[in-house]
Order: sequence, then C-alpha cells, then structure tokens
Amino acid sequence: MEKLDKKAFSEKVFDFENEKEWKFRGALPAIVDFYADWCGPCKMVTPILEKISTDYAGKLDVFKIDTDKEQELAQAFGIMSIPSLMFIPVSGPPQMARGALDRAGFDKAIAEVLGVKRDEQKPGEK
Repeated sequence: MEKLDKKAFSEKVFDFENEKEWKFRGALPAIVDFYADWCGPCKMVTPILEKISTDYAGKLDVFKIDTDKEQELAQAFGIMSIPSLMFIPVSGPPQMARGALDRAGFDKAIAEVLGVKRDEQKPGEK
C-alpha cells in the first residue's frame, strides 16, 4: 500500500492536469482510497486495504490519498465524502464507491470491476 501525492498520482495513475480523457498509467489494476486521518470509517477501511495489498500482491496496487493534504486531487475527482474508493481496471474507466466497504465488498468489486481473483482462500475465510 502506497500513499500518493499529486505528483506521484500523475505519474502512477492518471495525469489529470494534462490529459482530457482517462488514460491509466499503471501496469496492474488499482484501488485508490481517498481518506483523511480524522475519518472514523476511513480508519476501519485501512486494515482491510492493508490485508488486500498482501493477499493480492503482484495482481493489483493499492494507493491512498490524504484528502486534507491533496485537496486539488480530491476536487479533481469530485470527492465529497470519505472514504471514497476508486477501482481502476487496466483498461476502461475507473468506478467509484463511496463509503466504507467490508472485506466481502472489496473482494466482489476486485473480481467484478478489476477482473482479479484471489489465488486461494484459507479454510474458514470469507
């Protein structure tokens, strides 16, 4: 999981200042978490995203953007509430989800929007 500022976002995800149409710069599908340190639901999502970044290592990237520090980015993507999660397939437009998701919600979005499946689940894991 990697925190991004505006410069890193423009290099790794999308150069929103110079591109008119969506053009993803990443090699792997990605999740971008727009959050703030003071946000309770954001704090609930963070450990789930940390586990996802491990479980899906080499299959997708997980990025975090602090909306307090990166207000221009938040504004560019119309972030009005947090957490807001951007699911970015390698090809095609990103999809936004607003509000905290549980692990099952993340896994469903990762499979359906990003087309990425987990290798295997451990017994008793959902």
